[in-house]
Amino acid sequence: MQRVRLSSKQAPVHKLGDSQMTLSPKFRLAVIQSSLFNASSELEWSLRGEPLIPGLPDDVALNCLLRVPIQSHTACRAVCKRWHLLLGNKERFFNRRKELGFKDPWLFVFAFHKCTGKIQWQVLDLTNFSWHTIPSMPCKDKVCPHGFRCVSIPHEGTLFVCGGMVSDVDCPLDLVLKYEMQRNRWTVMNKMITPRSFFASGVIDGMVYAAGGNSTNLFELDSAEVLDPVKGHWSPIANMGTNMASYDAAVLNGKLLVTEGWLWPFYVSPRGQVYDPKTDCWESMSVGLREGWTGSSVVVQGHLFVVSELERMKLKVYDSNSDSWDTIEGPPLPEQICKPFAVSAYDSNIYVVGRNLNVAVGQVSRVRPEESCERKWKFSIRWHVVDAPENFSDLTPSSSQVLFA
Repeated sequence: MQRVRLSSKQAPVHKLGDSQMTLSPKFRLAVIQSSLFNASSELEWSLRGEPLIPGLPDDVALNCLLRVPIQSHTACRAVCKRWHLLLGNKERFFNRRKELGFKDPWLFVFAFHKCTGKIQWQVLDLTNFSWHTIPSMPCKDKVCPHGFRCVSIPHEGTLFVCGGMVSDVDCPLDLVLKYEMQRNRWTVMNKMITPRSFFASGVIDGMVYAAGGNSTNLFELDSAEVLDPVKGHWSPIANMGTNMASYDAAVLNGKLLVTEGWLWPFYVSPRGQVYDPKTDCWESMSVGLREGWTGSSVVVQGHLFVVSELERMKLKVYDSNSDSWDTIEGPPLPEQICKPFAVSAYDSNIYVVGRNLNVAVGQVSRVRPEESCERKWKFSIRWHVVDAPENFSDLTPSSSQVLFA
């Protein structure tokens, strides 16, 4: 197991960009645009005669500057006016990266202070392993961090925070917030049809789904709905057929898998539902799938993995042919990753964020079967740990998402 050491001195927490909003009691956003973003095209054209980097064509120089780590932008802006124009505004910087096809992963961690309950987002640059902050979500009430559901459309750099619960009165919310990486700001979207907390969510073909959860009278819901992020409208979909709050959910093979979780030892077999958007129908989850779902899930290489909260916190994978779970070869979750944790993934990497926001990065590999008669592929994993800054010691993760920019 490899460890990447990041102390508070070596890896300070940087602002991803200046805050672009203020909060109000009605969840409105007041966008404060910098004067640099509104720079006229005449100013930009007047600087075209000045090379970005002497001796290099501008397209090559731009490719270099768009790779400069965020934490170095403050110093780089002082080099010249063109560098200041490019690096002085994060929206301009990330838009240019998007135009040129840059797709670096960033890990967004929704965390809360374990004493005060104050919520915040911390962002880990997975290329340079540096931490950053983004503007706060516009929430006026004291909320239960676990009641929200967070989903993302990674390649668009878009994050959605839905529902939630006001912790003082156990009142579910119909709030929907969208964060855009390129703009580095939050916007308030149309409300959900039904206020809900502790529900299932997932993204299928760019559409955001929400199902079940707790209602305003704390009864479990069977209703479900879908958000079209482009049009900004929620529409009802088929009811689940059973009232349930969700412990975990995943999108696998174009379907939304919802489980209500488990208590160990089992007194009652946990329930699970599967939604197919092509037919707008729900069906009961298979017994092996729902009873073996004993932790937080993630989908890698088209397979459902679970970081088990039992079984020494080892990783296991679901085999649909046998309706059973197989343990992954390799060590369990590193001991410095303490519960509760949040799990996310991209490509062949799994990210497990534990208490204090230490991050375990697991690289999943396929292992070819040794015996020729054995057709089933096996998997192995290798872990290394990214230690968070010391000033994160009072933070606990609630959710995590990977975005690209």
